Amino acid sequence: MFGYGIANCLDRLRWRCGRTKFVSDISRLFQAFLAPALFVSATALLILSINVRLMGIVSRLRQYVHAKHDAAKNGRIAEADAYTSQIKSIEQRAELIRRCFLLALISLAGTIASCLLLGFGLYFPQAAVLAVILFVIAMISLLGAACYYLREVNVALSSVREEATDSRFMDIAVTANLRAGHRV
Repeated sequence: MFGYGIANCLDRLRWRCGRTKFVSDISRLFQAFLAPALFVSATALLILSINVRLMGIVSRLRQYVHAKHDAAKNGRIAEADAYTSQIKSIEQRAELIRRCFLLALISLAGTIASCLLLGFGLYFPQAAVLAVILFVIAMISLLGAACYYLREVNVALSSVREEATDSRFMDIAVTANLRAGHRV
């Protein structure tokens, strides 16, 4: 009877250890599933934000190019020069956003590729090593994208500040109101 009790306790202990290991494996499995999904989701949201910002810059740039063309066509040289300086400023911002966008897309592609390589790593250990290297490169790329985004955000209001201090734009507002028939 005594021997049966010890064997039974040992079996229960093995079962509990096995179950704990099983629970631990499940939690590690969920971590393995969720971590890449979180990185992909976060990067995709950053890309969406960058895209919206880029579209705003492009719209503003198109508006200024058309206004510059109209001013040059109608002989308003000072106005055309004012738009030229603003176009250069906006083009610099657009270049920052373009670089940010490119690095974020590289990061997204690298993260997805590293997830695939991790899956292959179950069968080919070299693929797992390559996945880690690729993931680190993707994170460095994401860091670069964030740095470009920070730079662009820091200069985002420069165009507005330049417009506010540029007297040529004040003349534009007066001229536009006079052409529209409004009193100043």
